[in-house]
Amino acid sequence: MMRKSWLYVGLTALFELFWVFGFNVASVWWHWGIVIGIIMIDFYFLSKACEKLPTGTVYAIFAGAGTIGTALMDIFIFDGEFSLIKSVFMVILVAGVIGLKLADNSSEEKMEEGVQG
Repeated sequence: MMRKSWLYVGLTALFELFWVFGFNVASVWWHWGIVIGIIMIDFYFLSKACEKLPTGTVYAIFAGAGTIGTALMDIFIFDGEFSLIKSVFMVILVAGVIGLKLADNSSEEKMEEGVQG
């Protein structure tokens, strides 16, 4: 069941990129309708992920993946500028998300030991 929750995390990060892309290209009313639909699907996946996983971890991954994905989308799709400082902060963001995940794993292990011991 935990694997399914991680699938939801991946889907919410992916759909976040879809609606951010939609914000950049939507030009008529029905484009905005699609964007709103994608946002609704995205938040459904986000809520499903939070049912079995720590909300802080899910949100950190959602926000981190969205931030990095948006920055890369800006560079590669919308001709934004790449800079060393952008890459440094993206690495810091990834390190923070990984650190939060490791901290959550450590907390879960301690809770399980307390219940079993």
